[in-house]
Amino acid sequence: MRIALIAEGGYPYVDGDARLWCDRLVRGLGQHEFDIYALSRSERQEDEGWVPLPPQVSRVRTAPLWAGEDDYGRGGPKGPVGRAVAGDGWAYGRRARRRFAECYGELVAVLCAGGTGGPSGASEDTSATEADRFGNALYGLAELARDEGGLVGALRSESAVRALERACRARGALRPAREARVPDLLAFAAQLERALRPLSLDWYEDDDLGSADLCHAASGGSAALTGLLAQHFCGVPLLLTEYGVRLRTHYLAATESSPAVRSLLAAFHGRLAAETYARAALVTPGNAHARRWQERCGADRAKLRTVYPGMDASRFAEVGEAQECADPDTLVWVGRVEPAKDLVSLLHAFAEVRKEEPKTRLRIVGSPAGPEGDAYLGHCRALAAQLFPDEAEGPHTVGDNPVSFEEIGGPEIPTLADAYAAGAVVVLSSVVEGFPISLVEAMFCGRVTVSTDVGAVVEVIGGTGLVVPPRNPRALAEACVALLRDPERRERLGAAARARALELFTVEQNVAAFHGIYLEIVSRTPVRRVVLDEAGAPLPFAVPAEAHVPGRWTERSARLVARGGPGRPTGAPVRATALPATEAAR
Repeated sequence: MRIALIAEGGYPYVDGDARLWCDRLVRGLGQHEFDIYALSRSERQEDEGWVPLPPQVSRVRTAPLWAGEDDYGRGGPKGPVGRAVAGDGWAYGRRARRRFAECYGELVAVLCAGGTGGPSGASEDTSATEADRFGNALYGLAELARDEGGLVGALRSESAVRALERACRARGALRPAREARVPDLLAFAAQLERALRPLSLDWYEDDDLGSADLCHAASGGSAALTGLLAQHFCGVPLLLTEYGVRLRTHYLAATESSPAVRSLLAAFHGRLAAETYARAALVTPGNAHARRWQERCGADRAKLRTVYPGMDASRFAEVGEAQECADPDTLVWVGRVEPAKDLVSLLHAFAEVRKEEPKTRLRIVGSPAGPEGDAYLGHCRALAAQLFPDEAEGPHTVGDNPVSFEEIGGPEIPTLADAYAAGAVVVLSSVVEGFPISLVEAMFCGRVTVSTDVGAVVEVIGGTGLVVPPRNPRALAEACVALLRDPERRERLGAAARARALELFTVEQNVAAFHGIYLEIVSRTPVRRVVLDEAGAPLPFAVPAEAHVPGRWTERSARLVARGGPGRPTGAPVRATALPATEAAR
């Protein structure tokens, strides 16, 4: 079958989010044909290029989410902007202006009225009515964008800001919306325009997304919106995968925006998530933690299929299968250094550990996450120097600090597997976590773990490690001491952890799960394609199941038409292209 894989800021870019699992999925399903639709987040990401693509990728189309209003439109970067002209005067006719005012006004009215698509104090009838209003307004804007060649200029116009202001000042609007000032209105209008940019793409034709048997959105937000529009215009079924729920990410983001902007953006992300969950054929959360968020946003439990991320276990096989034991007196922490990892609590917990086990050492392995991470790493280094002055075994030896800060790639830790092999116990001290990748990597290495009870930690480790409350250094220290003093328990739990990781979190199980889900969705989707004979009459039973399998032997002399679009023989390759009028030669 032909799969349209839609990614935002991810595959196939070199530094994209979710790049690894998308690449492993595509490579693992060589029997299917893939078209990649990529929404880039920055010019730097585009300049760094793509990862090598497997032969089953027939086409790649890209669109930027980072370009300014003067650089974006259906003509691609540096192209026309929805036929906008200077000031507030668009090239739209009177009827198009009226349609935009009605649809946009309805959309922002729903957002200002509050609600995130999940359970609230409102009745079910009221919630359903609001969801219908949001969907009707969204698809009305999409149809207008299709008719008029884009909406970027209109969404940034003075008329749009005035419509937003009227919605914020209307009776029943949220208190943060009522308190919004002009800078807040301008900031939210700009962010809403960016979020709605998929409406202005020309991907929703029968020879583009309409030619796919299934759209697979690799995340919520803009990728999911693109899949929704493909379903709306072409009837292509949508599969949504979320390893991180967009609404949760918004709540955890930095609080630089004003309360009004954050409240309105939360309402938009919530409403869009609810619409996506309602329209999608199936939704695949990456863990039970994400699943609870999806249910809170209105997802139907019958549509949910938990699919754990697939990780490459081979690079940890040597450490996991090694007979020799790691340093029994060393604790290891591995990850990105940032405030959410709560290394301060870890250092205070280690101070308690040293009182019980003076020979214990702590190795913190990781690089800072941006400027905020640099500042936090400096703070942690200063705290470690204060808590643990350099200690010397005798008067003629050089003092050494029991806490070390290291990065992967150095002489002592050349690879990620070596980081986990350096200690007997791996520690996770986070206060916020989604799917704890570092724990799975430690489990592949056969290491016992001590973790805080956040995110999907309990679901991942099962009963193969110890879990303590977050922000509780004493509990963290007691769990570490218990494992340091019991080598047999460490070995037993480490072996159980490795067996659990190999059963649940490998690439093979991830690929097999999605293969079954693809077949399930397509098997219950009505056939949208019609085969015509030489005279143009439809041929009954002319599209057998084997026609979905790419290959020369499946080609037919008859003409294949996708919902009345131009003919294209099955199995005919279409090489990489990009955004409208932007060739991406590979």
